[in-house]
Formats: sequence, C-alpha cells, structure tokens
Amino acid sequence: MKHVERIFDELGHFKRFQACLYFGAVFQSIACGIHYLASVFLVETPKFLCASPGNITGVLYGNHSGAVLEDIWPYYNRGDGTVVVQTAGGEQWELNQCRRALRINSTAFEYLFDGNKTVQSCMGNFVFDRSGVEQSIVTDWALVCEREWLAKLCQPIFMVGVLLGAVLFGDIADRVGRRPVMMLTSVCQFVFGVSVAFSGNYYIFMVLRFLLAMVSSGYLVAVFVYVTEFTGIKVRVWTSMHVHAAFAVGVMVVALVGYLVRVWWIYQIILSLSTVPFLLFCWSFPETPFYLLTKGRYAEAQDLLDSIARFNGLPATLRVADLMDSDADAALVKAPGPPAEKPAERKYSILDLFCTWRMACRTLIVWSVWFIGSLGYYVFSLGSVNLGGNQYINLFLAGAVELPSYLVGCFAMERVGRKKTCSPSLILAGVVCMLIIVVPKDMELLVVVLSMTGKFAVAIAFGLIYLYSCELYPTIIRSLAVGTGSMMCRVGSVVAPFCVYLADIWVYMPQVIVGVLAFLIGILTLWLPETLGKPLTNTLEEAAALDSPRQEEARPGEKMELQPAVQNGANADQPKV
Repeated sequence: MKHVERIFDELGHFKRFQACLYFGAVFQSIACGIHYLASVFLVETPKFLCASPGNITGVLYGNHSGAVLEDIWPYYNRGDGTVVVQTAGGEQWELNQCRRALRINSTAFEYLFDGNKTVQSCMGNFVFDRSGVEQSIVTDWALVCEREWLAKLCQPIFMVGVLLGAVLFGDIADRVGRRPVMMLTSVCQFVFGVSVAFSGNYYIFMVLRFLLAMVSSGYLVAVFVYVTEFTGIKVRVWTSMHVHAAFAVGVMVVALVGYLVRVWWIYQIILSLSTVPFLLFCWSFPETPFYLLTKGRYAEAQDLLDSIARFNGLPATLRVADLMDSDADAALVKAPGPPAEKPAERKYSILDLFCTWRMACRTLIVWSVWFIGSLGYYVFSLGSVNLGGNQYINLFLAGAVELPSYLVGCFAMERVGRKKTCSPSLILAGVVCMLIIVVPKDMELLVVVLSMTGKFAVAIAFGLIYLYSCELYPTIIRSLAVGTGSMMCRVGSVVAPFCVYLADIWVYMPQVIVGVLAFLIGILTLWLPETLGKPLTNTLEEAAALDSPRQEEARPGEKMELQPAVQNGANADQPKV
C-alpha cells in the first residue's frame, strides 16, 4: 500500500480533525513528563539529625545557639559539624546525621567537650528540617543513613519499569492497535498515580511506581506512532517534535506544584489529576488509517476516511480502493459478499528488525542514537540542576530550555533532513564535551554556556529520533521499533547516574564518556537513509528499499526474503498487509 499517504493529500495534512486528535493526545504527554520527574520531590531529603532521647531545652551549633532545633536549621549544613543539645533531664547530647553521643559527666553547656562520650545509633529516630519540605517519603519512612539507598533506588527502579513498558506496549500496539493501548495506559496512569499517594509503606510505593512507569512509557510509545500516522508529511516534523514540548511542560508543572505543595502524597494526587481531562474524551479516539489498512480492516478504514472528510468540510470521495497498490488489491476491497477467510496472519517480533543486514545495521545505529541521546540528556541535566540557587527554579528552567531546541530541530529537519540534523547535533555535543575539559575552572560562565550548548544539541537529536524511527520502519513493526528504541533510551537513563558517579575518579570522566560516544555515533548516523519528503512505509520490503537510490526498487534477493509466506493456499494477490 504505497499510496496511503494520499489520505493527507486528499483530506488535509493537519486540518480540524487531525488538530483535535493531536492536541488531545499530546495533552496526555504532559502527564508522562510529570510522572517521569515527580520523584525529584517525592524523595527529597531535607536537613536532618539524629533525634534526641528527651525534650530539648537548649541547642548549640558553632557560634549559634537557640532553645529548639528550628533555631539553628538556617545555619546548619548537612554533614558539617555536630549539633549539641541539652535535655530537660540535664543530659547533653552531640547529634550527627547518623549517630548521637551522650557526654559523660559534663558540667557547663558548651559546644566543645573533651571528656568521655557514649556513642549510639539513631535507632531509626530522626528529626527533619520541615521548613522546606513538610513531608516526603524520606521523612515518612526514615530513608536516611543505612536506609538511604532505598531512596536512591526509587528513580532507577522507575526507569526499569519505563524500559519494560516501552518494549511490552510497543509490541502490543502493533498487535491490537494504537488506540486500545492509549486508552488502557491512560486509565492505568490515573489509577496507579492516585494509588501511589495512598501506599502504606515503601515497598507498596515502589511496586505502584514501577507499574506507573510501565504504563507511562507505554503511552509515550503509542502516542508518537499515533500522531505520526494521523498527520501528513508537511507537518509531521512539527507534530512529532512537539510531543517532546508537552513532555517538557510536564517537567515545568512538577517544579510549580512542588513549590506550592510540600506534602508528598497531596503533591502526588494533584499531579495524577492531570490525566482526568484526557479520560473524558479519549474513548472517542479512532484507530489510525495506517493500522486499519495494514490489518485488512477496510470497512472501518472507509468509515474513518468518510468521517475525516466530513469533519474537515470536504467531500467524502476518497475510497480505500484508491490507496491500493494494484487493480487486484483494489478489486479485493470492492468484492461484494462476505469476506473470504483470511490466511493466518504473520506475527512480527523483534527479530524482524534484523531481517536483513541492511535492517540490522540500521537498527543498531538507531538504537545507539536512542542510547546516547538519553545518556547525554541526563548527564547534562544533572549538571544544570545542580548549578546552585533555588531548586524549583532550576528544574523549571531545565524543562523550559528544551523548548527552543525543538523549534530549531524542526526547522533543520524540514530544510536539511533528518540525517543531516541528527548527525551534526551529536557531533556538536561531542565537541562541546571535549571543550568543557580544556576550559579553565575559573571561567565558570563559559563552562555554563558550553554545558547548555551541549544539552541543547543533545535535545535536538533526542527529540528527532522518535520521528526518524517512525519513518525508518514500516507500519507492521513501527510501534515495536519505537518501543525497542525507547528501551535503549531507558538503558541510557539508567546508566546516566552511574556515569555521573565516575566524576569521583576524575571530574571530567562523564564528559569524556558522553563526548566520545556522541561523536562516534554522530559519524555512524551518516549511514542511515534520509526520509525527508518520503511517505511512510507499510511493509518490510518498502522499508528496506529506503537505502536504495529509488525507494520503489528493492534488491531481488531481499525482496524474496522479506516476502510474507502464503499459507493454506491463499490467493497470491492478497494484499501484503
């Protein structure tokens, strides 16, 4: 079905029907951005100390004194020094973050003490500075000291759920359709999101967050394919890239809600309510015409074409038969009477991404772009949000800085192509990483400018690879391709924190890793076929031909290898869908 793109020439590339579907579907992407970054404040660790065994009557911290701990929180820095308190019973305790010491035979209440002490563990009792964060899961479940690793495990486990969800729902979307996956994952996002707020303990919290990660990832995979298959070539770049813009808006919403709400379970409920508007109208979303035609559901496809035409104020003259490759296929669509028994439908799997050496090389390069895009994005992001100052403003800006990168990426993709935008952006990111290494440490402003330039460049590659993947693979495995690519993306996001930890070995080790990988993968990207101005493919045969000078021509050997087997004596003229 090489003529499916004619739908947009006849019915509009982005008229009223497509615009309503697009903005409705993309709205839900804001919720995905919210859940991905919500843990920033869910697991926030405020200043804390070991709790005193008795009521406090006096506090000393360096040159500062007070009657209660709240008096010294503004001056206390985590890990710096000891806080001395005196209890109503006359005992004097030296409080650290994970230990406390009872002074033996102390007389004067002074900060310095040279006598004997009895050191004890905190026994799970801590006191937190609640001036900034009233409640987080850290304060509720004492995830500090020997339990600190449980709090740090929250985001990696979430990303593992994202990884599995991308693969699982990408495959399901190719088997049962994009619409059912979008509806199911949206409902589950709301249910799991609200349930997280009422989790009774840490382990239930982690399980629910894991499930929430899976469905959020599943929605993102499905929605990218959905909007790509409902918009024409003229606007496909803008519509796909601005799904990322909606995700960035979700990041900014997290910062805003986190600033206004300092109780984690209320914060979680408010963020989860962002899904409700979408649930009210997602039931009316249709399946994409590409999917219906590929699955041979011609009557449904015709009804959809007629609905699009009427909604866009156009005559309903386009027929499914007009989209077929040959007169034989068209006759099959028009054939009266009950439909003939369909041959057993071939099941596609991840192996079809490697069905020929061309497709295998293409898949490995695309996966590499997904991986370095995510790795570089998070490495640069971790540096940008730790620049100092207000953490809420930093996170807000971290989302806002992505918006101009998508605009620049859109203009470049439409004018010079996907490949010639992706490759230079990765190479630029690699060069920037190398420059950061040689810049003197005292030139902080230049380092910040280079870091933001690197994130800007990586964001462009990270944004366009979704659309590029959709265009490089046919309808029958498109969601699977995006899903597995998203899986590699999440592998990069899981690896990113460990990459940052390597700064303890050498301060520039993260930049070296990201820089070398980005530069090499940017070079490899030049071997991918260009898809600018080419229609979406529907079969493996058409997708493999993208590497050829003429898309319509494929190598005879590959053509025979990719041909679906005809089973049960099925008619050889059956459409290859």
